[in-house]
Amino acid sequence: MKLIERAGLAALHRIDPEQGHRLAIKALNIGAVPLAGLVSSPRLRCTVAGLNLTNPVGLAAGFDKNAEALAPLSRAGFGFIELGAVTPRPQPGNPKPRLFRLSADRAAINRFGFNNDGMEAVRERLARRPRDAVIGLNLGANKDSEDRAQDFAKVLERCGHYLDFATVNVSSPNTEKLRDLQGKAALTSLLKGVMHARSGLIREIPIFLKIAPDLSDADLADVAEVAALTGVDAIVATNTTLSRDGLRTPGAAEIAGGLSGAPLFEKSTRVLARLSQLTGGTVPLIGVGGIASAEDAYAKICAGASAVQLYTALIYKGLSLGADIARGLDRLLARDGFESVTQAVGCQREEWL
Repeated sequence: MKLIERAGLAALHRIDPEQGHRLAIKALNIGAVPLAGLVSSPRLRCTVAGLNLTNPVGLAAGFDKNAEALAPLSRAGFGFIELGAVTPRPQPGNPKPRLFRLSADRAAINRFGFNNDGMEAVRERLARRPRDAVIGLNLGANKDSEDRAQDFAKVLERCGHYLDFATVNVSSPNTEKLRDLQGKAALTSLLKGVMHARSGLIREIPIFLKIAPDLSDADLADVAEVAALTGVDAIVATNTTLSRDGLRTPGAAEIAGGLSGAPLFEKSTRVLARLSQLTGGTVPLIGVGGIASAEDAYAKICAGASAVQLYTALIYKGLSLGADIARGLDRLLARDGFESVTQAVGCQREEWL
């Protein structure tokens, strides 16, 4: 981490977390944040769900909800970027405060509730996107929608032309009853609707499904079955958790919302490994949850992930972390004799089951 980035993080940590995040987006857009540029190598290049990635380290949804910093983020060293979540109509989300740093745990709790500018505003920004990046959009549903399942298809229909992939997000804990859509019947119906919307696009982009880490083993079996039935191109495992086990930050257990960051790592990696076993490696998995180092990313890949995403760790280690992890992952693969990251996928899955 460069001195300017360290100083910037220290300043942001002195103010409200959500305000700090807004300032970080502004800093990116005025060129005040050091950017790593392209990070790649023959080992890191891979194809995941039909996407050609320069490296398998992605930026998770939530950092750039409204596609406001696409140009600088495309030069930040990530192999792919996910925006959103975005809903058909703009909505303010839940009342503030709704983002909390848990510094002692290297974690965060959020209860944003899909605050975003809506699909029309995001569509306009996506139309000006950089063409040399892999960019996806996290699809969401309005809180007061009469047909939440249809909302996902609406966003895809309006924005899909400008995307490389889209993620169906039914796993946020901050929109009431949204996680009910993870049930087998509801999820099958929802995904069929999204797949139908995709068939109307000029180009049929990959569709990912993002799940919660709090599913039972039976629930995970249903997810694997639905993924096979509907033809989902990848599963993102996982979103934030409602668990508060093992937290050291005083009062954290009483804060409502989804927990992300280091405490989620083991839980999400075990879900990932179980999904890898259930799907038999037939559906690519994107490992998310608690990644803060190259070793963490490598562990997710060895547990069954074809690619990984991170976000919360950037709060504590800066935007340069993505590029640092990609470079470190390259070294770890070389150390263990892998000629490509694809060869390492699932090589230690049994250790997480």
